[in-house]
Amino acid sequence: MSSDKDSSDRTLAYMPRKDIETKLPRTTRVKNKNPATVQITAEQILREARETQEAEIRPPKQKITDTTDLSDYRLRVRKDFEDKIRRARWNVNVLVKYAQWEESQTDYARARSVWERAIEGDYRNHTVWIKYAEFEMKNKFVNSARNVWERAVTLLPRVDQLWCKYAHMEKMLGNIAGARHVFERWMKWSPDQEGWLCYINFELEFNEFARARSVYERFVLFHRTVSAYIRYAKFEIDRGEVELARKVYERASDLLGDEEAESLFVAFAEFEEGCKEVERARGIYEYALVRIPKERAEALYEKFAAFERRYGGEEGTEDSLVGKKRFHQYEDEVRKNPLNYDSWLDYLRLEEEEGCIGKKDRIREIYERAVANVPPAEEKRYWKRYIYLWINYALYEEVNTKDVERTRDVYRACLKLIPHNKFSFAKIWLLAAQFEIRQLNLTGARQLLGNAIGKAPKDKIFKKYIEMELQLANIDRCRKIYERYLEWSPENCYAWRSYAEFEMSLSEKDRARAIFELAISQPALDMPELLWKMYIDFEISEKELERTRALYERLLDRTKHYNVWVSFAKFEASADEQKGEEEVATETKKDCIRRARAIFERANTYYKDSAHKEERATLLEDWVNMEAGFGSLGDVSVAQSLLPKKLKKRKAIIREEDGSTEYQEYTDYLFPDESQTMDNLKIIEAAHRWKKQRAGDASNSR
Repeated sequence: MSSDKDSSDRTLAYMPRKDIETKLPRTTRVKNKNPATVQITAEQILREARETQEAEIRPPKQKITDTTDLSDYRLRVRKDFEDKIRRARWNVNVLVKYAQWEESQTDYARARSVWERAIEGDYRNHTVWIKYAEFEMKNKFVNSARNVWERAVTLLPRVDQLWCKYAHMEKMLGNIAGARHVFERWMKWSPDQEGWLCYINFELEFNEFARARSVYERFVLFHRTVSAYIRYAKFEIDRGEVELARKVYERASDLLGDEEAESLFVAFAEFEEGCKEVERARGIYEYALVRIPKERAEALYEKFAAFERRYGGEEGTEDSLVGKKRFHQYEDEVRKNPLNYDSWLDYLRLEEEEGCIGKKDRIREIYERAVANVPPAEEKRYWKRYIYLWINYALYEEVNTKDVERTRDVYRACLKLIPHNKFSFAKIWLLAAQFEIRQLNLTGARQLLGNAIGKAPKDKIFKKYIEMELQLANIDRCRKIYERYLEWSPENCYAWRSYAEFEMSLSEKDRARAIFELAISQPALDMPELLWKMYIDFEISEKELERTRALYERLLDRTKHYNVWVSFAKFEASADEQKGEEEVATETKKDCIRRARAIFERANTYYKDSAHKEERATLLEDWVNMEAGFGSLGDVSVAQSLLPKKLKKRKAIIREEDGSTEYQEYTDYLFPDESQTMDNLKIIEAAHRWKKQRAGDASNSR
């Protein structure tokens, strides 16, 4: 009884916990987690899998020899297709392949049956309908194909491809009326533009222009777009119907809104221009500019400007174009910010490019309005853009209007407005003077440049004034201008050098020498080294050796720079070449070497007493090189014995932030005379230590 009860309990699914629980295998713990000695890469695993892979099992090739084999083959393939269809009923591609295979077996009834099954499975798939119809057409079942197309366009009337291929089939069969009937049925569904254009091209292919025109009329009713009306108008233009094309454009301009009217008006104007109706085209552009908002009319402005440049429109039309752009863009900008000088310059550039001689009063008015906006602060940075308004104004009066007096008045007004006591612009003075020179008014140009030098002297003004007088060969005036230049800026080495070069070019050696003497006697110069070098080169070129030596000595009284010593020594070494003799005696050469050596010795003595060790070492190296360059007459050992030893030392640097100490390595030079002094100092220190030691021993013995 108990066993029966247990079995019944098991049958009723009342089982103990130990029978219900699933026993999983015991997990093994990895004790050694170190990497294996032999590592296997993924590439090796793939290669071994490839090598151990068995050859692909392919079905044997079957040869069909009789009808029985053919029937077996067909049965087997059909069974495979049916099995695939049962496994995936939603996959239409299997049915399409099935139907195509049946077609390849020339079993058209079975193929048609399979196509019907595909349509039944997914009738919304227009690709299946197209392949079905192509199957019927390919095998010349015209009525069946027509039947398929009818069913397709009935079920899917919004698919334009079905209608198009249906009509194309009727056209290829020569059934023009049937094709037209298909198109008419298609147009009732209001297709896209491509459908209408396909119908129109069909009618044009058979020269049915009246029918094509009627289709175009219906087309623009259903699709009221700019492209549709433009296509319609081009159709009429190609037929030579200019009046009908014009009516199409006029009707489009009345019906369409302003959002897309810009391209329509451009096409309309180009049509009238092509018909040689220039006035009509101009009127269209004017009407469009009034109707279309300004922010969307940029392309229209450009087209109108190009049109006017080609056909030379009347003054009123040109004024309308420039006036609209002026009002819409630049007038708003200069009204909002009259101190925006870039906007004024762009505004004036527009007026000058689009204007003509008859508009000079308007352009002058704008210039006067622009220059009236004087910068509020007398600081040069605010005037830099403003001054170009005056420059352009003067150039416009001179170049465009050819008004000399008005140009002169513009320059005078500008120069009067600038606060020359605070800043000035050399450009304005020079442009005004060059204008007077172009008018052959040298007196006026000199007066302007003289006023510039008196009110606001600048380097550029002096240079241009001197250049002008030099071209006119006025030597005395050039000297006077140079004197004023040097009075204004006595520290300017460029002015002294230019003045000296000017006198040298005139072969006035005494004047040039006097100018150099005045220059080097100045207490402050911006670049004195260039001035001294030029003076020395001048005396060397004149072969004045004693004067050159005296100059070097005067220069050494002012500065003991390393370059001065070396240059002086090189001069003495080559002094025999300055005499111009072809053969110089050996004694003269030795005398030059002795002089150069004496300069180096003086320099070495000076640097010995100073702390410029690096310059002294460099000087001695140059001395050695010069002695080597003398050849047999030189004595390298004299300078080599004075060369120092380079020592690398470290010095402590204490930081200000935290007081820490750092050590920096540097190169020091130990000269032979310094090493002997160090040895003597060491001997004296040792004697002092010995004396102290003796005194200590004597006190201990007492």
